[in-house]
Amino acid sequence: MKASVIVFPGSNCDRDAAVALETATGNPPAMVWHGDSVIPASDLIVLPGGFSYGDYLRSGAMAAHSPVMREVVALARAGTPVLGICNGFQVLTESGLLPGVLMRNATLKFICRDVLLRVERDDSIFTHRYQRGEVVRFPIAHKDGSYFADQATLQRLEGEGLVAFRYCDAAGEITADANPNGSRNNIAGIYNDTGNVLGLMPHPERLADPVLSGTDGAKMFLSLVETLH
Repeated sequence: MKASVIVFPGSNCDRDAAVALETATGNPPAMVWHGDSVIPASDLIVLPGGFSYGDYLRSGAMAAHSPVMREVVALARAGTPVLGICNGFQVLTESGLLPGVLMRNATLKFICRDVLLRVERDDSIFTHRYQRGEVVRFPIAHKDGSYFADQATLQRLEGEGLVAFRYCDAAGEITADANPNGSRNNIAGIYNDTGNVLGLMPHPERLADPVLSGTDGAKMFLSLVETLH
């Protein structure tokens, strides 16, 4: 599987994503600069976490208009899988590849800790290594991570099974106390209509190695390898 990681000024999880991808695939991904207009032939494109362009205007807003994103959008719409993590999720919403927006956390504070997530689907290219309803642990590190969409969009996401992960408690229950940032419907990640684009605020790449104290995130990268090899 050939992967590309997009690098923006202010990206700080691009190397984490690259390490997780190389561990899963055995091959280092291409690191593609934001100013490039061509992406190497890729089975997967990753938009990593960080603070692209310093989060000026809105998180992900400037990155969505960078030269490389024209190619990312075109490839995604043609069917290439795209994974956006944290700031990458923000860029996906700002570029129109995913609906909704990521707003300031309900606490108005930056949050950096592990959270529990419930896997809502196990039939996607990103999640078939998980079980539906499985509770996993991923870290979060964001200030603008509260997912918001209007009621019609939320109903469509729910009705069409496009919610990928939800914040939950240890029993898998969806509760207000388990929601770290005020996201509507406890949504932590969503798919696009065709299922080839996934955006999520938590960081699977940060728990993809036993040395990092957990491997729940590794299943996502192994899922991709098995479906895209």
